[in-house]
Amino acid sequence: MPKAADKQGKNTERVGKGKPPVSAQWKPGQSGNPAGRPKSITMSEAYRRELAKLDPDDKHGRTFAEVLAEQIIIKAKGGDVQAVRELTDRTEGKPRQTVTLSMEKRDQLEQAVSGIISEAEAAGVPCSREQAISTLALFTPEVSTLLN
Repeated sequence: MPKAADKQGKNTERVGKGKPPVSAQWKPGQSGNPAGRPKSITMSEAYRRELAKLDPDDKHGRTFAEVLAEQIIIKAKGGDVQAVRELTDRTEGKPRQTVTLSMEKRDQLEQAVSGIISEAEAAGVPCSREQAISTLALFTPEVSTLLN
């Protein structure tokens, strides 16, 4: 059986592993997954949705979030240190943690940053010192002190 050919004389009936027949291939602009990735809900989205609902037991008609916030404030006012910490962390942000580096450790980290920059440049990819530090920070938590 002769193979079908297009105008340029190329084989149009590709069949085999990784070579679907032309009739089964997607057309230009056609998606292989038209419905897209199925939507899923994260825990934080579920919490937000539930916290936004009205608390049926609250006589003031407040949401669960408002009732819980009041409870945390009452506990903090009563001297609960964990409640105070939760309030300040949520309203002012967590305090920065400091890490003391020895000169030897700092030199090692600086060499690692220089190595990342050199490798990126050798690969033809521009890399700033901040980008190298961010990359290294994924592996070494002490790196954040290099930015200071």
